[in-house]
Amino acid sequence: MLAQGGPPFYTNDPGTPGNCNWEINLGYMPFYYGNNSVSHMPDVDINFGLGDRIQLTYESAWLRAQDPLGRTKFGEGQSNPGVKWRFHDKGEEGLKISIFPQLFLNNGGDAVRRGITPAAQSLLLPVEFSRPFGPVEVNLETGYSVVWKGPNGFIAGLVIGHDFTKKLEGEVEFYNQGPFHISSDQPTIGLGGRYRIHRPVILLIMAGRALERSGASQSYFVGYFGLQFLLPPRSYDAN
Repeated sequence: MLAQGGPPFYTNDPGTPGNCNWEINLGYMPFYYGNNSVSHMPDVDINFGLGDRIQLTYESAWLRAQDPLGRTKFGEGQSNPGVKWRFHDKGEEGLKISIFPQLFLNNGGDAVRRGITPAAQSLLLPVEFSRPFGPVEVNLETGYSVVWKGPNGFIAGLVIGHDFTKKLEGEVEFYNQGPFHISSDQPTIGLGGRYRIHRPVILLIMAGRALERSGASQSYFVGYFGLQFLLPPRSYDAN
């Protein structure tokens, strides 16, 4: 395994599943703030490889939202289709670069009216970079978000990881997102990793918090706890 971005982290990397391979991530993602919370239970992230450098993605979640009055609501989150293309690849020891345009679209139903999902829909235009430096792998992602019914924004993420064994990798992530020209970005730090339970099944764990004082928009806890399934199993090296 090579240390990488993607689940359980928010920062993506240039990696793709490979031709006709599937990568399916199922996770529980809690976000706890000073007086409210949102949890993805579960978050479903499905990826399919077209050739060696293209990935088709679809992600959505069933949400549990608790407002400042303690009321709990459930509903479907936004749909997140996307296409990743790794257009620059210098091999395992070299620089890799990809683009990963994604849409964030509201589904039918009343999740927006009930305050479970935002009314704003968006197009995210990020670029991902990865390169090993000695014993660590560095992944960087930065992107511009074009928002309908809201201010445009940005994302920026950095993941630094190391393979401790053939089955275990650990990473630290620094991540930030928010709108431009408004002081409401959400910088976070997270620690986590992946453990290969069996050839096609990998345990995903991350826990973190905001780098600023927790409040209505700054989390005192964020996390990801889930499993990754790599299919078909014969496509992945047993080692």
